[in-house]
Amino acid sequence: MLLLCPRPYENAASSVTVEGMETTAQFIPVLIVGFAAALGLTPLSRQIAMRLGVVDKPNLPRKTHKDHKPMMGGLAIYVGLCLSLLLFSPPRHIAELLVIMGGAGLLALVGLLDDRYNLSILSRFGAMILAALLLVAVGIQIRLFGTPWIDVPLTVVWVVALCNAFNFLDNMDGLTAGLSAISAASFLLIALSQGQILVSLMAAAILGSALGFLTYNFNPASTFMGDMGALTLGYLMATLAIKLNFQTQPLSVTWMVPILALALPIFDINLVVWTRLAERRSPFEGGRDHTSHRLVALGFNPRRAVLILYLACALFGGLALLVANAPAPLAFALGLMGLGLMGLAAWGMVWIRQTIQKGPAA
Repeated sequence: MLLLCPRPYENAASSVTVEGMETTAQFIPVLIVGFAAALGLTPLSRQIAMRLGVVDKPNLPRKTHKDHKPMMGGLAIYVGLCLSLLLFSPPRHIAELLVIMGGAGLLALVGLLDDRYNLSILSRFGAMILAALLLVAVGIQIRLFGTPWIDVPLTVVWVVALCNAFNFLDNMDGLTAGLSAISAASFLLIALSQGQILVSLMAAAILGSALGFLTYNFNPASTFMGDMGALTLGYLMATLAIKLNFQTQPLSVTWMVPILALALPIFDINLVVWTRLAERRSPFEGGRDHTSHRLVALGFNPRRAVLILYLACALFGGLALLVANAPAPLAFALGLMGLGLMGLAAWGMVWIRQTIQKGPAA
Protein backbone atom coordinates (compact mmCIF):
# COMPACT_ATOMS: atom_id res chain seq x y z
CA MET A 1 0.00 0.00 0.00
CA LEU A 2 1.43 3.37 -1.00
CA LEU A 3 0.26 4.86 2.27
CA LEU A 4 2.86 2.86 4.10
CA CYS A 5 6.58 2.54 4.34
CA PRO A 6 7.62 -0.41 2.17
CA ARG A 7 10.54 -2.55 3.24
CA PRO A 8 12.67 -4.42 0.69
CA TYR A 9 12.41 -7.79 2.36
CA GLU A 10 8.62 -7.65 2.28
CA ASN A 11 8.20 -6.79 -1.37
CA ALA A 12 9.32 -10.08 -2.91
CA ALA A 13 6.83 -12.92 -3.10
CA SER A 14 9.34 -15.49 -1.86
CA SER A 15 10.17 -13.29 1.11
CA VAL A 16 6.47 -13.02 1.98
CA THR A 17 6.18 -16.80 2.11
CA VAL A 18 9.23 -17.25 4.34
CA GLU A 19 8.28 -14.43 6.65
CA GLY A 20 4.70 -15.65 6.89
CA MET A 21 5.95 -19.03 8.11
CA GLU A 22 8.28 -17.37 10.62
CA THR A 23 5.52 -15.12 11.92
CA THR A 24 3.08 -17.97 12.50
CA ALA A 25 5.69 -19.73 14.62
CA GLN A 26 6.74 -16.63 16.55
CA PHE A 27 3.65 -14.57 17.32
CA ILE A 28 2.26 -17.13 19.79
CA PRO A 29 5.15 -16.90 22.31
CA VAL A 30 5.17 -13.11 21.86
CA LEU A 31 1.48 -13.00 22.73
CA ILE A 32 1.89 -15.35 25.72
CA VAL A 33 4.89 -13.54 27.19
CA GLY A 34 3.24 -10.15 26.70
CA PHE A 35 0.13 -11.40 28.48
CA ALA A 36 2.04 -13.04 31.34
CA ALA A 37 4.33 -10.05 31.86
CA ALA A 38 1.47 -7.52 31.98
CA LEU A 39 -0.57 -9.84 34.19
CA GLY A 40 2.29 -10.27 36.64
CA LEU A 41 3.49 -6.67 36.62
CA THR A 42 0.14 -4.91 36.99
CA PRO A 43 -0.12 -5.57 40.77
CA LEU A 44 3.42 -4.18 41.14
CA SER A 45 2.59 -1.09 39.08
CA ARG A 46 -0.49 -0.61 41.25
CA GLN A 47 1.61 -0.58 44.43
CA ILE A 48 4.17 1.81 42.91
CA ALA A 49 1.39 4.17 41.83
CA MET A 50 -0.12 4.28 45.30
CA ARG A 51 3.28 5.02 46.85
CA LEU A 52 4.07 7.78 44.36
CA GLY A 53 0.59 9.27 44.54
CA VAL A 54 -0.16 8.61 40.87
CA VAL A 55 -3.88 8.09 41.43
CA ASP A 56 -7.16 9.12 39.85
CA LYS A 57 -9.31 10.89 42.41
CA PRO A 58 -13.11 10.66 42.51
CA ASN A 59 -14.80 13.46 40.57
CA LEU A 60 -18.55 12.97 40.36
CA PRO A 61 -20.52 13.15 38.15
CA ARG A 62 -17.84 13.02 35.41
CA LYS A 63 -16.16 9.96 36.95
CA THR A 64 -17.97 6.97 38.36
CA HIS A 65 -15.40 5.53 40.79
CA LYS A 66 -15.69 6.57 44.44
CA ASP A 67 -12.15 5.85 45.64
CA HIS A 68 -8.58 6.60 44.58
CA LYS A 69 -7.50 4.40 41.67
CA PRO A 70 -3.81 3.79 40.87
CA MET A 71 -2.90 4.95 37.36
CA MET A 72 0.36 3.26 36.41
CA GLY A 73 -1.02 0.25 34.54
CA GLY A 74 0.74 1.66 31.49
CA LEU A 75 4.03 0.60 33.08
CA ALA A 76 2.99 -3.06 33.03
CA ILE A 77 1.75 -2.74 29.44
CA TYR A 78 4.96 -1.08 28.24
CA VAL A 79 7.31 -3.50 29.99
CA GLY A 80 5.28 -6.47 28.78
CA LEU A 81 5.50 -5.16 25.21
CA CYS A 82 9.25 -4.57 25.35
CA LEU A 83 10.01 -7.91 27.00
CA SER A 84 7.98 -9.99 24.56
CA LEU A 85 9.29 -8.20 21.46
CA LEU A 86 12.96 -8.17 22.44
CA LEU A 87 12.89 -11.83 23.44
CA PHE A 88 11.31 -13.20 20.26
CA SER A 89 11.88 -10.74 17.41
CA PRO A 90 14.43 -11.69 14.71
CA PRO A 91 17.74 -9.81 15.07
CA ARG A 92 17.22 -7.92 11.79
CA HIS A 93 14.22 -6.15 13.32
CA ILE A 94 15.81 -5.15 16.63
CA ALA A 95 17.17 -1.76 15.50
CA GLU A 96 13.79 -0.67 14.14
CA LEU A 97 12.01 -1.98 17.22
CA LEU A 98 14.33 -0.04 19.51
CA VAL A 99 13.37 3.19 17.76
CA ILE A 100 9.65 2.38 17.91
CA MET A 101 9.78 1.36 21.55
CA GLY A 102 11.96 4.39 22.28
CA GLY A 103 9.21 6.67 20.97
CA ALA A 104 6.64 4.70 22.95
CA GLY A 105 8.86 4.95 26.03
CA LEU A 106 9.06 8.72 25.66
CA LEU A 107 5.27 8.95 25.62
CA ALA A 108 4.98 6.54 28.53
CA LEU A 109 7.26 8.81 30.58
CA VAL A 110 5.39 11.96 29.56
CA GLY A 111 2.09 10.21 30.31
CA LEU A 112 3.34 9.29 33.79
CA LEU A 113 4.41 12.87 34.47
CA ASP A 114 1.04 14.11 33.21
CA ASP A 115 -0.82 11.67 35.46
CA ARG A 116 1.19 12.90 38.44
CA TYR A 117 1.70 16.59 37.76
CA ASN A 118 -0.90 17.49 35.07
CA LEU A 119 1.42 18.76 32.34
CA SER A 120 0.42 21.52 29.95
CA ILE A 121 -1.19 20.69 26.60
CA LEU A 122 1.86 22.11 24.79
CA SER A 123 4.20 19.77 26.69
CA ARG A 124 2.12 16.72 25.80
CA PHE A 125 1.77 17.71 22.15
CA GLY A 126 5.48 18.46 21.91
CA ALA A 127 6.30 14.94 23.12
CA MET A 128 3.85 13.39 20.65
CA ILE A 129 5.34 15.34 17.75
CA LEU A 130 8.87 14.33 18.75
CA ALA A 131 7.85 10.67 18.99
CA ALA A 132 6.27 10.90 15.53
CA LEU A 133 9.44 12.45 14.09
CA LEU A 134 11.45 9.54 15.49
CA LEU A 135 9.42 7.27 13.22
CA VAL A 136 9.98 9.52 10.24
CA ALA A 137 13.73 9.56 10.97
CA VAL A 138 13.93 5.79 10.39
CA GLY A 139 11.68 5.81 7.34
CA ILE A 140 8.38 4.87 8.99
CA GLN A 141 5.97 7.36 7.46
CA ILE A 142 2.86 7.72 5.38
CA ARG A 143 3.61 7.80 1.65
CA LEU A 144 0.38 9.01 0.14
CA PHE A 145 1.38 11.99 -2.01
CA GLY A 146 4.98 11.07 -2.78
CA THR A 147 6.42 14.31 -1.40
CA PRO A 148 7.85 14.73 2.11
CA TRP A 149 6.41 18.23 2.37
CA ILE A 150 2.96 16.68 2.64
CA ASP A 151 3.61 13.10 3.76
CA VAL A 152 5.75 13.98 6.81
CA PRO A 153 3.23 16.46 8.31
CA LEU A 154 0.47 13.95 7.55
CA THR A 155 2.42 11.30 9.45
CA VAL A 156 2.82 13.61 12.44
CA VAL A 157 -0.89 14.50 12.42
CA TRP A 158 -1.83 10.80 12.21
CA VAL A 159 0.38 9.82 15.16
CA VAL A 160 -0.69 12.76 17.33
CA ALA A 161 -4.37 12.16 16.51
CA LEU A 162 -4.20 8.45 17.41
CA CYS A 163 -2.36 9.15 20.67
CA ASN A 164 -5.11 11.55 21.68
CA ALA A 165 -7.84 9.24 20.39
CA PHE A 166 -6.74 6.41 22.68
CA ASN A 167 -6.35 8.85 25.55
CA PHE A 168 -9.89 10.11 24.96
CA LEU A 169 -11.15 6.52 24.95
CA ASP A 170 -9.87 5.92 28.46
CA ASN A 171 -13.12 7.01 30.10
CA MET A 172 -14.64 3.72 31.32
CA ASP A 173 -13.29 0.61 32.96
CA GLY A 174 -11.71 -1.71 30.41
CA LEU A 175 -12.56 0.40 27.37
CA THR A 176 -9.14 1.41 26.03
CA ALA A 177 -7.46 -1.87 26.98
CA GLY A 178 -10.23 -3.98 25.43
CA LEU A 179 -10.50 -1.97 22.22
CA SER A 180 -6.69 -1.98 21.91
CA ALA A 181 -6.67 -5.76 22.20
CA ILE A 182 -9.39 -6.17 19.57
CA SER A 183 -7.78 -3.72 17.15
CA ALA A 184 -4.41 -5.41 17.69
CA ALA A 185 -6.00 -8.78 16.90
CA SER A 186 -7.33 -7.29 13.66
CA PHE A 187 -3.89 -5.96 12.74
CA LEU A 188 -2.38 -9.36 13.60
CA LEU A 189 -4.72 -11.22 11.25
CA ILE A 190 -4.27 -8.64 8.48
CA ALA A 191 -0.49 -8.71 8.79
CA LEU A 192 -0.44 -12.52 8.83
CA SER A 193 -2.50 -12.55 5.64
CA GLN A 194 0.10 -10.26 4.04
CA GLY A 195 3.14 -12.10 5.44
CA GLN A 196 4.43 -9.13 7.45
CA ILE A 197 6.52 -10.37 10.32
CA LEU A 198 7.29 -7.20 12.29
CA VAL A 199 3.73 -5.88 12.17
CA SER A 200 2.45 -9.30 13.24
CA LEU A 201 4.86 -9.51 16.16
CA MET A 202 4.07 -5.98 17.35
CA ALA A 203 0.33 -6.64 17.09
CA ALA A 204 0.73 -9.89 19.04
CA ALA A 205 2.71 -8.10 21.76
CA ILE A 206 0.05 -5.38 22.07
CA LEU A 207 -2.72 -7.97 22.13
CA GLY A 208 -1.08 -10.00 24.88
CA SER A 209 -0.09 -7.03 27.03
CA ALA A 210 -3.49 -5.36 26.73
CA LEU A 211 -5.29 -8.57 27.69
CA GLY A 212 -2.97 -9.11 30.66
CA PHE A 213 -3.73 -5.62 31.96
CA LEU A 214 -7.45 -5.94 31.13
CA THR A 215 -7.70 -8.71 33.73
CA TYR A 216 -7.40 -5.99 36.38
CA ASN A 217 -8.98 -3.15 34.42
CA PHE A 218 -12.33 -4.62 33.36
CA ASN A 219 -15.35 -3.36 35.27
CA PRO A 220 -15.04 -3.01 38.23
CA ALA A 221 -11.42 -1.94 37.67
CA SER A 222 -8.84 -2.10 40.44
CA THR A 223 -6.33 -0.01 38.47
CA PHE A 224 -6.18 2.34 35.49
CA MET A 225 -3.60 2.55 32.70
CA GLY A 226 -3.50 6.35 32.82
CA ASP A 227 -1.99 8.52 30.11
CA MET A 228 1.12 6.37 30.48
CA GLY A 229 -0.74 3.46 28.88
CA ALA A 230 -3.17 5.27 26.60
CA LEU A 231 -0.55 7.41 24.84
CA THR A 232 1.72 4.39 24.42
CA LEU A 233 -1.03 2.25 22.90
CA GLY A 234 -2.18 5.04 20.59
CA TYR A 235 1.39 5.57 19.35
CA LEU A 236 1.94 1.88 18.68
CA MET A 237 -1.40 1.50 16.91
CA ALA A 238 -0.59 4.47 14.69
CA THR A 239 2.76 2.85 13.88
CA LEU A 240 1.12 -0.47 12.99
CA ALA A 241 -1.25 1.30 10.62
CA ILE A 242 1.63 3.09 8.87
CA LYS A 243 3.69 -0.08 8.52
CA LEU A 244 0.94 -2.18 6.96
CA ASN A 245 2.01 -3.04 3.43
CA PHE A 246 -0.20 -4.69 0.80
CA GLN A 247 0.97 -6.75 -2.15
CA THR A 248 -1.94 -6.47 -4.56
CA GLN A 249 -4.66 -4.08 -3.39
CA PRO A 250 -4.79 -0.60 -4.99
CA LEU A 251 -4.46 2.58 -2.97
CA SER A 252 -8.16 3.32 -3.50
CA VAL A 253 -8.85 0.33 -1.23
CA THR A 254 -5.94 0.06 1.18
CA TRP A 255 -6.32 3.49 2.79
CA MET A 256 -9.59 2.27 4.29
CA VAL A 257 -8.05 -0.74 6.07
CA PRO A 258 -6.40 1.08 9.02
CA ILE A 259 -9.41 3.42 9.28
CA LEU A 260 -11.71 0.43 9.76
CA ALA A 261 -9.33 -1.44 12.08
CA LEU A 262 -9.17 1.69 14.27
CA ALA A 263 -12.76 2.77 13.67
CA LEU A 264 -13.76 3.14 17.33
CA PRO A 265 -10.98 5.48 18.53
CA ILE A 266 -11.17 7.51 15.29
CA PHE A 267 -14.95 7.73 15.55
CA ASP A 268 -14.92 8.72 19.22
CA ILE A 269 -12.32 11.49 19.02
CA ASN A 270 -14.08 13.06 16.03
CA LEU A 271 -17.44 12.82 17.76
CA VAL A 272 -16.15 14.40 20.96
CA VAL A 273 -14.10 17.16 19.35
CA TRP A 274 -16.89 18.27 17.00
CA THR A 275 -19.44 18.11 19.81
CA ARG A 276 -17.35 20.33 22.06
CA LEU A 277 -16.59 22.80 19.29
CA ALA A 278 -20.29 22.97 18.39
CA GLU A 279 -21.08 23.64 22.05
CA ARG A 280 -18.33 26.30 22.18
CA ARG A 281 -16.17 24.34 24.58
CA SER A 282 -12.51 23.43 24.46
CA PRO A 283 -11.87 20.03 22.81
CA PHE A 284 -9.68 19.21 25.82
CA GLU A 285 -12.35 19.99 28.39
CA GLY A 286 -13.63 16.84 30.08
CA GLY A 287 -17.23 15.77 29.85
CA ARG A 288 -19.64 12.87 29.52
CA ASP A 289 -19.98 13.26 25.77
CA HIS A 290 -18.03 10.21 24.58
CA THR A 291 -19.60 7.33 22.67
CA SER A 292 -19.60 5.21 25.81
CA HIS A 293 -21.39 7.89 27.84
CA ARG A 294 -24.09 8.21 25.19
CA LEU A 295 -24.74 4.47 25.32
CA VAL A 296 -25.13 4.77 29.10
CA ALA A 297 -27.57 7.63 28.51
CA LEU A 298 -29.64 5.19 26.43
CA GLY A 299 -30.01 2.99 29.50
CA PHE A 300 -27.10 0.56 29.28
CA ASN A 301 -24.95 0.12 32.36
CA PRO A 302 -21.21 0.89 31.93
CA ARG A 303 -20.23 -2.76 31.57
CA ARG A 304 -22.78 -3.40 28.81
CA ALA A 305 -21.84 -0.17 27.07
CA VAL A 306 -18.21 -1.30 26.96
CA LEU A 307 -19.20 -4.74 25.67
CA ILE A 308 -21.27 -3.15 22.88
CA LEU A 309 -18.23 -1.13 21.84
CA TYR A 310 -16.10 -4.30 21.95
CA LEU A 311 -18.56 -5.92 19.56
CA ALA A 312 -18.54 -2.89 17.25
CA CYS A 313 -14.74 -2.86 17.24
CA ALA A 314 -14.64 -6.56 16.34
CA LEU A 315 -17.17 -5.96 13.55
CA PHE A 316 -15.09 -3.19 11.99
CA GLY A 317 -11.89 -5.20 12.51
CA GLY A 318 -13.42 -8.11 10.64
CA LEU A 319 -14.49 -5.74 7.90
CA ALA A 320 -10.92 -4.40 7.68
CA LEU A 321 -9.65 -7.96 7.24
CA LEU A 322 -12.13 -8.57 4.41
CA VAL A 323 -11.20 -5.32 2.68
CA ALA A 324 -7.50 -6.23 2.91
CA ASN A 325 -8.01 -9.57 1.17
CA ALA A 326 -11.10 -9.37 -1.05
CA PRO A 327 -10.94 -8.64 -4.80
CA ALA A 328 -10.55 -4.90 -5.33
CA PRO A 329 -14.12 -4.07 -6.48
CA LEU A 330 -15.68 -6.01 -3.60
CA ALA A 331 -13.13 -4.62 -1.13
CA PHE A 332 -13.94 -1.07 -2.21
CA ALA A 333 -17.68 -1.67 -1.75
CA LEU A 334 -17.12 -3.24 1.69
CA GLY A 335 -14.92 -0.34 2.73
CA LEU A 336 -17.51 2.20 1.68
CA MET A 337 -20.14 0.24 3.60
CA GLY A 338 -17.98 0.40 6.72
CA LEU A 339 -17.48 4.14 6.37
CA GLY A 340 -21.22 4.52 5.80
CA LEU A 341 -21.91 2.65 9.04
CA MET A 342 -19.61 5.06 10.86
CA GLY A 343 -21.56 7.98 9.39
CA LEU A 344 -24.87 6.44 10.44
CA ALA A 345 -23.55 5.83 13.95
CA ALA A 346 -22.41 9.46 14.15
CA TRP A 347 -25.94 10.62 13.29
CA GLY A 348 -27.30 8.38 16.07
CA MET A 349 -24.81 9.73 18.61
CA VAL A 350 -25.73 13.32 17.73
CA TRP A 351 -29.40 12.47 18.20
CA ILE A 352 -28.69 10.97 21.64
CA ARG A 353 -26.77 14.07 22.65
CA GLN A 354 -29.50 16.46 21.56
CA THR A 355 -32.56 14.57 22.78
CA ILE A 356 -31.39 12.59 25.84
CA GLN A 357 -28.22 14.06 27.30
CA LYS A 358 -29.10 17.70 26.55
CA GLY A 359 -26.19 19.92 27.49
CA PRO A 360 -22.43 20.19 28.04
CA ALA A 361 -22.61 19.13 31.69
CA ALA A 362 -24.22 15.84 30.76
